[in-house]
Amino acid sequence: MADDVEFGEVKVMGDIINPVEGNSFVDLVEAKDTRIFVDKTDFINKINTLLNTDGKLLSLTRPRRFGKTVTADMLLAYYSKEYDGQKIFDNLKISKEKSFTEHLNKYDVIYIDMNSIRDDYIAYTEDEDLQVKGITTIVDYLQYSVIEELKENISYAELLSKSRKVGKKNLSSALREICNHTKEQFILIMDEWDLIYRDYRNDTQLQESFIDFLRGLFKGKKGQASFAFAYLTGILPIKKYNSQSALNGFDEYNMLSPEPYEKYFGFIEDEVAEIVKNPSCAISLQELKEWYEGYKLNGVDIYNPNSVVSAVNDGKCKSYWSGTSSNEEVVNLINMNFDGIKDDIIRLIEGNVIQFNCQTFQNDMVSIKNENDILSLLVCLGYLGCVDDGGNDRAAYVPNKEIKTALAALVKSQPWFNSMPIIERSELLFNAITSLDGNKTAEIITQIHNSPNVSLLNYNREESMVFCLISGLMWRTEREYECYRELQTGKGSADLIYAPKRSMNLPILLIEFKYGLNAEEAMNQIKEKEYFSRYRDGDYPNDVLLIGINYDPKTKEHQCLIEKLN
Repeated sequence: MADDVEFGEVKVMGDIINPVEGNSFVDLVEAKDTRIFVDKTDFINKINTLLNTDGKLLSLTRPRRFGKTVTADMLLAYYSKEYDGQKIFDNLKISKEKSFTEHLNKYDVIYIDMNSIRDDYIAYTEDEDLQVKGITTIVDYLQYSVIEELKENISYAELLSKSRKVGKKNLSSALREICNHTKEQFILIMDEWDLIYRDYRNDTQLQESFIDFLRGLFKGKKGQASFAFAYLTGILPIKKYNSQSALNGFDEYNMLSPEPYEKYFGFIEDEVAEIVKNPSCAISLQELKEWYEGYKLNGVDIYNPNSVVSAVNDGKCKSYWSGTSSNEEVVNLINMNFDGIKDDIIRLIEGNVIQFNCQTFQNDMVSIKNENDILSLLVCLGYLGCVDDGGNDRAAYVPNKEIKTALAALVKSQPWFNSMPIIERSELLFNAITSLDGNKTAEIITQIHNSPNVSLLNYNREESMVFCLISGLMWRTEREYECYRELQTGKGSADLIYAPKRSMNLPILLIEFKYGLNAEEAMNQIKEKEYFSRYRDGDYPNDVLLIGINYDPKTKEHQCLIEKLN
């Protein structure tokens, strides 16, 4: 009888049960004196309050390179019996909390890295000697792998072999049998939980099998009784069928709905400010903010953590999204061109805000029905930020220079790019300015200013004018110019300066804006304050164009004067 099995001190460890090799969090802690380390261990204290409560099933998803695996490894190191948590977490935030020792290294942790499962499954399918009758899909293989590892414990193996409910691929029954006899619960951590929905996106039968497996694992009080806590992390939120989550028992938090875990989605400003205090850091906080911040989660400004670390280590800010596997996914989404998404993506890159509704998004990459779904998915992938406008309404925007650079490169590589009206308009505006055609320049700026996108922006009057010109010139000047706002020069600060890269034989553009006055006053200010003084010496052989622009709020027209500096 199964009831005759005796359990003494049980230790289980392997690739899935209490794994200890290659823990990214432990590696970071051990090297924190020489590497960038941001202490997010207070997250554990929040998790401790959820153990064995109605909130013990948690899904927290975020984009690639936002620290998902490090967080999962941190939870593993804290809860697993095979770690020395006192040593690992010494002097970290969690060690100061009352709950620290209560759950420290008290559990067998089932840690499922779906990337590793996929790689092992591919090897399994390619070697007939490894194959087992009845194990035909990755979902079968996943359950079989966990059960076989559990059986490496002699007591577990004897118990499971005597049970009529446990076969090769019934993990939920296996865990219930063990918990019923040991009176101890497991913690489950699944990293890249959504891999099936990404790598096998067109295999609906496999997806249904996978979600049925998860449902069975956590079904009812009997299933959930096997776990003190379960944590799913990945890129995509839990799949929806119609408007309902496929795993109703889980509390879900993601880039569309992060509260109350906002500050754990990435680095916050105080943490980045501490990083730049290091004397070896050659990058300013302002540079990191411009390049990698901008994800506003319920009012909290979040930085892309991986990109911040890479930039500080490299000593240079750049886009670390170029060449990532998700870029192809973004191109496919844009090329669907639902509801004119191509135009809106270009407008987003220019700095516009686009309203959307996330209600119909099914949390996968296949069930895309309209532009709302595409924008929802791009937010989850990290290519867009969003502001909650209430209910299911959101306002999407490009969060920072890193994403702007990556998205601009993607759309420029598409065959339709040069034929887009917005791109043609940018070329026309630049040509009008460099031809000293003030009337044509004013006409194009007025067209931009009167577009519906500008009215969505909560800019003051001058900001709106500056935005019109920057967005209008962006596509023509992006690679060839550096754009400066309020740059100190001469006897004051010019509103806007476009300075070509030193190797470029292009004119420097000095721009001053006026509101409700006239373009002559803007031009006179440029001359009186000598904004052009820094460009008179031999280091700048380029021509200098002086540009005065005025907006008349009564006629809603712009005036423009352009002169070439002698």
